[in-house]
Amino acid sequence: MPKKLPNYQRSSGYTLIEILIALTIIGLIFGIGYVSFRDFARRQALSGTVRSLKGDLRLAQAEALTGKKPNDPLKKCVDPLDVTKPRLNGYNFFVSGIRTYTIEAACSGGNVEVKRVTISSDMAISAPNPNPVMFKILGQGTNIGVTAATVNITQAGTGSVATITITSSGEIR
Repeated sequence: MPKKLPNYQRSSGYTLIEILIALTIIGLIFGIGYVSFRDFARRQALSGTVRSLKGDLRLAQAEALTGKKPNDPLKKCVDPLDVTKPRLNGYNFFVSGIRTYTIEAACSGGNVEVKRVTISSDMAISAPNPNPVMFKILGQGTNIGVTAATVNITQAGTGSVATITITSSGEIR
């Protein structure tokens, strides 16, 4: 009987083809996951900007409803007929640029800036009609006529648009 030689080809491991197939599958899964994550992140950025803008609109509305006068070192909220009596007309939401809006107290002596916001560089905001939107004091509504005012936020990377509507009674949707 002939003598058997040891079989050195029985070692365990993966072939080059098996490794390349596994890397290809991992690359495809990662690529699809990355695209999905990027789209999700963009949608979240747009919805976050919309939430922030609605919050600032509600801030202006709440300040006007309560008749709260701003902290005003220049005394612009003074009634010109009676300097001892401050006069507040309402709060304005004013779009001052493609990425900037301001919340201001509309006082008898001029406007007092309460908050200035610059949104992210890949977003753009459209000015409502009328601009500024004024929330009048003590629940007297807004300066918006019969039709509602709309503010559009456009995301540059995707072209997605979100719309915020403000009615003449002051409802924010």
